[in-house]
Amino acid sequence: MTHLPFAELHLHLEGTLEPELVMELARRNDVTLPYRDVEELRAAYAFRDLQSFLDLYYANMAVLRTRQDFADMTAAYLARAATAGVRHAEIMFDPQAHLVRGVPLEVVVEGIASVLATSEDDHGVSTLLIAAFLRDRPEDEALDVLDRLLARGAPIAGIGLDSAEVGNPPARFARLFARAREAGLHLVAHAGEEGPASYVTDALDVLGVERIDHGIRSLDDDALVARLVAEQVPMTVCPLSNVALRAVDTLADHPVVEMLERGLNVSVHSDDPAYFGGYLDDNLDALGSSLGLTREQRIRLAENSVRSSFLPADRREELLAQIAAASA
Repeated sequence: MTHLPFAELHLHLEGTLEPELVMELARRNDVTLPYRDVEELRAAYAFRDLQSFLDLYYANMAVLRTRQDFADMTAAYLARAATAGVRHAEIMFDPQAHLVRGVPLEVVVEGIASVLATSEDDHGVSTLLIAAFLRDRPEDEALDVLDRLLARGAPIAGIGLDSAEVGNPPARFARLFARAREAGLHLVAHAGEEGPASYVTDALDVLGVERIDHGIRSLDDDALVARLVAEQVPMTVCPLSNVALRAVDTLADHPVVEMLERGLNVSVHSDDPAYFGGYLDDNLDALGSSLGLTREQRIRLAENSVRSSFLPADRREELLAQIAAASA
């Protein structure tokens, strides 16, 4: 069942930088890193919390300098995702994280887009691109970057909100999301990972998002759960990520099965797989081992992922038919 067709909806492209590629790009671009080799770098992947991960995540981005670097990173993810059963991916990238390093916006976007343009032919994976904005940076900066993306005709289908959640509520970015809505973009946001359930409510009511990334803290508020079930709001959970960042103690404690049983529209994704121990198939296999994820639950997660995507209705139906055929 590992290779059921899935849509991957919660994936940070920069979080797919495997240690081997980090070291390769460092050599290519003559970037000095505080690690002697792949083993020493991989040993640093032991995180206390979200912030400790973000510190390494942003530090490793120093190796991304050219269009080819961004293209190589994108192609490596798509090749690995295809082996995991991913047939559609809605990929987030962090433009601000590169702009503050002096990397031009066109270098980032063109490098990624050059690979996405042929992703279905080359890897059997259709794609959409989502510009994610950093909630621990000023909204005015995010608005400027969004305007620059729109002015350049960047091939983005939506925007997201990520980075350090605690102390950075969704309401701080109301103008950004209003601007994106006016531009006809889809809206998603991280909420309720480390932050409280109220952040999920604000993401829905203040930002007007269509999909919640993470959302596991929603279970702390029964009224919110009832609303999420009634409205079938898509929620993209990332089990290995949650454990790696100490949002959940162990996989055996992860609430994804409870979320399914309570009727939430939840699906599983890999977040930053190079840092958290695995891609989509690894997450599903780990849940099977730790929570006894059943065949029926895995099918439902696959179906939820497709229905929660921003694909046209006919493409969604095509993928749902493929899931039905693969699970027969």
